[in-house]
Amino acid sequence: MLSEKMNEALNAQANRELYSSYLYLSMSYYFESTGMTGFASWMRVQAGEELVHTMKMLDYVANSGGRAKMMAVEAPQLSWASPMQAFQHVWNHERMVTGLIHALVRVAESESDEGTKRFLQWYLEEQVEEEESSDRVLKIVQAAGSESSALKAADKELGQRRFKFPSGFEIFPYSAIPTTIGSLKK
Repeated sequence: MLSEKMNEALNAQANRELYSSYLYLSMSYYFESTGMTGFASWMRVQAGEELVHTMKMLDYVANSGGRAKMMAVEAPQLSWASPMQAFQHVWNHERMVTGLIHALVRVAESESDEGTKRFLQWYLEEQVEEEESSDRVLKIVQAAGSESSALKAADKELGQRRFKFPSGFEIFPYSAIPTTIGSLKK
């Protein structure tokens, strides 16, 4: 059973993960509006990953005897001065999230919650990947600078990224949800 302090801290982090999804979706639509559909696609994949992070955390809360709570999500920024500024924002944001996950680990330690501390190791490992990925794409966009053909090449390269649900992750794990069209007619 989660302590009240741990429950609240996990719910707050789930809200930050959902904000991250909103932020990347906002970036996706920003890039869509500028005609940079590859950058838009990269951000949409990132938004999907953050949504998975949110659900994984809320599922953990619910399955650990806590109460998963949906809270209001802060509105994200809507536009950026340049692709480089947007990707710099991504890099800064991922570094901030890493700090938040480390703070959650400290809460788990203060609550003597070894189960949650083990659970959070996945997020720490994921943040290493997120920081490496955001650093890599930032360098690609920085190298392109404001040169049109280089930006188009970067846009095309980043547009190759595809979203894959993690193995074993189900959006609708509940047996009560119909899985076929036929079962909807009953």
